[in-house]
Amino acid sequence: MNPFEGMGCSAAAVDLPMLGSAAHVPGWLCIEHPGAWGRDVIADEVLGPEITAELAARTTAAQVRPTLIRRPGRNEFTGKRTVLLASSRPEGSWCERFEITDLRELFDIDLRLVAGPAPGIGARVDDPVVLVCAHGKRDQCCALLGRPIAAALAADNPGRVWEATHTGGHRFAPAVVLLPSGLTYGRVDVPAARTLLAAADRGEVSMTGLRGRGCYDPIRQVAEIAVREQLPPVALDDLTVTPAPAEDATLAGAAVVTHRDGRRWHVTVRTVAAAPRQASCGGPAKPVTYLEPAAVEQLSEVATAQAGCPAT
Repeated sequence: MNPFEGMGCSAAAVDLPMLGSAAHVPGWLCIEHPGAWGRDVIADEVLGPEITAELAARTTAAQVRPTLIRRPGRNEFTGKRTVLLASSRPEGSWCERFEITDLRELFDIDLRLVAGPAPGIGARVDDPVVLVCAHGKRDQCCALLGRPIAAALAADNPGRVWEATHTGGHRFAPAVVLLPSGLTYGRVDVPAARTLLAAADRGEVSMTGLRGRGCYDPIRQVAEIAVREQLPPVALDDLTVTPAPAEDATLAGAAVVTHRDGRRWHVTVRTVAAAPRQASCGGPAKPVTYLEPAAVEQLSEVATAQAGCPAT
């Protein structure tokens, strides 16, 4: 018998660690769409078959995540759509905002620009933008738990908060993503959401509910969080993470975390199995694993040089 049967997916996952669960997304294309979202932005052709097919090809080629957004609460559609284009690279991330009246205007944008510096095709967005997953057609927990978070944050920060389609990991709802950094959070309540946004405004990183930074793959997400947990608070850009070989084949992977001041840590990560449970509300039980740090070792200058990293 499945002990999680009948639970919402977020309730069934309450004992699962969230480290490394942020969707690995180098770039974002967020399109305001106040109408029905459907279950999948692409597969359900929410924006119409012609637009959707072309958009799918372009976003896939540029490694950009297409996301539908809407303002919290009831809003009448004016005919103008806000579009956010964001690059979530580890260094040099940016977000630009512009408006369109015709969805075909999206095809005037070279989405490959997210791999470089801000192109200046829209107004630069300097304050972090908040995406709160509220995609009820994809998962009930996102709508029930996400919408109150979006509403509370929007009341305090008008114009900066958007309800969004699936951002990944609905079992960790309420799910919040900050752009352009890609910092991803789960299981946040209103006080935690306010705290994480206030920290981001200061260029800092709130650790409460942090799942990872989406510019990194899961191994590097875990490594960064593991090091941050051992340090006094450090700024978002104070740490960079690079892949490293994991000599033990039983491990999931390894990474080297480098502080701006030259300190380095070698972090190994392992996979842990948990009891099967549903990944989505109403879905069947599936095998479940999660990631956790196996070891966090600060590298000496000698070890750093042997690893091929120049000491500073």
